[in-house]
Amino acid sequence: MASDPLIVVPDDFPSVFEGSAAHARARKLGEVQVTTARGADDEAELIRRIDRARVAINIRAHARFTEGVFAACRNLEMVSIWGTGTDNIDLDAAGRHGLTITNTPGMNAFAVAEHAIALMLATGRRIPKLDREMREGKWPREMLGQALGKTLGVFGIGKIGARVVELGRALGMTVMAWSLRDDAARLAALGCQPASKDQILREADVISLHLRLVPETRGFIGRRELGMMKRTAILVNTARGAMVERDALLEALTQKLIAGAGLDVFHDEPLKAGDPILGLDNVVLSPHNAGQTPEVIRDGLLRAVENVENFLAGRPTDVVVAPVK
Repeated sequence: MASDPLIVVPDDFPSVFEGSAAHARARKLGEVQVTTARGADDEAELIRRIDRARVAINIRAHARFTEGVFAACRNLEMVSIWGTGTDNIDLDAAGRHGLTITNTPGMNAFAVAEHAIALMLATGRRIPKLDREMREGKWPREMLGQALGKTLGVFGIGKIGARVVELGRALGMTVMAWSLRDDAARLAALGCQPASKDQILREADVISLHLRLVPETRGFIGRRELGMMKRTAILVNTARGAMVERDALLEALTQKLIAGAGLDVFHDEPLKAGDPILGLDNVVLSPHNAGQTPEVIRDGLLRAVENVENFLAGRPTDVVVAPVK
């Protein structure tokens, strides 16, 4: 029908949406156009892909919905984000241009929390290094780190951080935590010790970041913070690369100011060939895929489409930004 809304997925690369159950559900709502090619990181190309759309479903963070995008796309009323992060969306501009922005909070929480713990254990036990050396015919004998009895410092206690607290405690770790909202009551209810940022930096054996990227958390860990950490400490980041100052982290890892890092997020994604982080043997790397499980992908995409469905029915859900009147 001509009156059916046009729903565009401009950035399904690498593709997870096309042919999925969510794609089938979206087709019941209107005409659906899916682009599975690169290029959504270019503003002009993103505008070209969504300029006629009433709804855009945002799959990848490399597609940046800027003031210029919203100004150019006059038909656009809604952006439904697959995932929690909104740092690729100019939220103020969205509201001014009358858009509704939604996300899918918590859908990947358990998967990301498991991955954070996996990075902690793999870094502390040096599993990638040991595996590589054994394949080279060696039989390495070195001391490894254990979780039992250690202190885990968690920054951010949303659904992911809260699950990391739970998993850390299950491993026999003492857990200290800090919330951007200074929510001491919730921290205590989770069974962890509320602590200041500096106290966690000084005392934790492992520090795990689970904050949103907002102006207050950009560069949250820099030279000062890394200098406060124990030389035996491990930094785990499954949040956003920009929360840690890149040069300061490289310096700390190269000079062994901290023992190591488990990283799922980076300043440049994908990492470029020759990036210095690739040459460090005290770092465990994964390609920003902590939440990439079949269950998370299925449920999260369906939730993103459900948010479109509810918006079109006049009862928007999971709203991050509503139109500014």
